Amino acid sequence: MGIDQVATARAVFLDRDGVLNRNVLNPKTGEYESPGTAEEFQLVPGVLEALTRLQEADYALFLVSNQPNYAKGKNSLEDLAGVQAKLAASLDEAGIRFQEFYYCFHHPSGIVPSHSGPCACRKPSTFFLTKAAADFGISLADSWMVGDRGTDIECGNAAGARTIRVLEDHPAQRKPDEPSPTFEAVDLSHAAALILSS
Repeated sequence: MGIDQVATARAVFLDRDGVLNRNVLNPKTGEYESPGTAEEFQLVPGVLEALTRLQEADYALFLVSNQPNYAKGKNSLEDLAGVQAKLAASLDEAGIRFQEFYYCFHHPSGIVPSHSGPCACRKPSTFFLTKAAADFGISLADSWMVGDRGTDIECGNAAGARTIRVLEDHPAQRKPDEPSPTFEAVDLSHAAALILSS
């Protein structure tokens, strides 16, 4: 954007796991994690309809997701690309267009040297939101961040967006000092209704 142009587009930034798709129980860790393969990927019911409503209301859609499993040695980059391809195919079939898919593949405690240690893009960093604002003319004050973790809400709040925290799809202990969202929602369908009525 030129220096004299004003950002006017509005967007919904969406976390992926637990918001668009279900988390998967990892039998090795006993914890719910992101799907490691395309076969494990399953959209949450109602997600495509919710995204369609947001798109029809002229919200630009962006995905912003931390995906540390490669850095942790749990999955290959090909596995993760397969999950993304399945998501993209589902969106394409429904006529839903995301402006960009932003993934952070790093982790501070990873075991793969090229993807381990500190990085600029891992949420709660606002890196991808501010990049989208600069690249696509997004007004963050008129935009939303939707996620199921405190880091999603911290990211959105810090970027100046409004935030919605959807309920986790598995039992999770929230920390007492986690940031407060603008709203809480049962799922993305509920979140979309809150956005469209605000």
